Amino acid sequence: MKIRKLGRHDVGAIGFGAMSFGGMFGPTDEATSLRTLDAAWDAGITHFDTANIYGMGVSEAVIGNWLKTRGHSPVIATKAAIVDGTPRRIDNSECYLRAELEASLKRLGRDHVELFYIHRREAERPLEEVIGTLSRLIEEGKIGGYGLSEISPSTLRLAHAVHPCMAVQNEYSLWSRQPELGLIQACAELGTTLVAFSPLARGMLGDTPLPLPTDGFRARNPRFTGDAFKRNSAKIEAFRQSCRSQGQSTAAISLAWLLHKGDHVLPIPGTRSAAHLAEWLMATEIQLSPETIAEIERLLPAGFAEGDRYGDHQLTGVERYC
Repeated sequence: MKIRKLGRHDVGAIGFGAMSFGGMFGPTDEATSLRTLDAAWDAGITHFDTANIYGMGVSEAVIGNWLKTRGHSPVIATKAAIVDGTPRRIDNSECYLRAELEASLKRLGRDHVELFYIHRREAERPLEEVIGTLSRLIEEGKIGGYGLSEISPSTLRLAHAVHPCMAVQNEYSLWSRQPELGLIQACAELGTTLVAFSPLARGMLGDTPLPLPTDGFRARNPRFTGDAFKRNSAKIEAFRQSCRSQGQSTAAISLAWLLHKGDHVLPIPGTRSAAHLAEWLMATEIQLSPETIAEIERLLPAGFAEGDRYGDHQLTGVERYC
């Protein structure tokens, strides 16, 4: 696998998002998750992304067990700030972030992580205070660098002026293209990696069409409901057929398109099974011609997806700037 930069680290150009290990997209078990991690590592994936809230610690615990039993030394990123509940709230206080980081490190079996994200920004708390907390964690050796998730370009610039930001994580794929409205450009200017989560549109950009979700994470997102889901599926099917005609998987072409957006873009697809990895591992080897890119843009133009990418219950802390 080709290599890209994440801060001072050389990592595989494709990372691994471990949200699904927490059961967000359906049931899983630790043995299957460990096999998936093994397959990812064997394929050259060296950057693994998790969070305290993924299965309320389950994802981190699975990765911790894998690290303990395999002895690998990957780049690990985790996150904190979202306090689950009804309604969901955001806490960027030093007390909360330190407590959650310590709990994450215990589950991971680590004394530090290479990257620690503010999962969402707490709008009422001064940004300088939050970056100050993260700077102290860096000085103490608890984290190698900090990241921000679902933030605006202006927030990145303000934070970076206090202390350089290692990575920004935002949803970015063929059907979620908001980062193109300033965030990609700001990251490139500041030397910050743009970590693209859900780069396969939460499973929509795969070779097998998804059935209409009836429960779980997807079923509560407007893009996966009713007529919006039907029309989105039809548009993606045309793209799927185009990928098939090129002898490539839908997922691989989708990731190759993202990688084409800049050397500072690092997608982190996720899966619950090792078998699905094979669909997209060769994405780093695909060279997209101008003609192919134009065809992709014709089939799935910016803004083609119907429905918001989040339900209202998930929008707390997501910064909108367009």
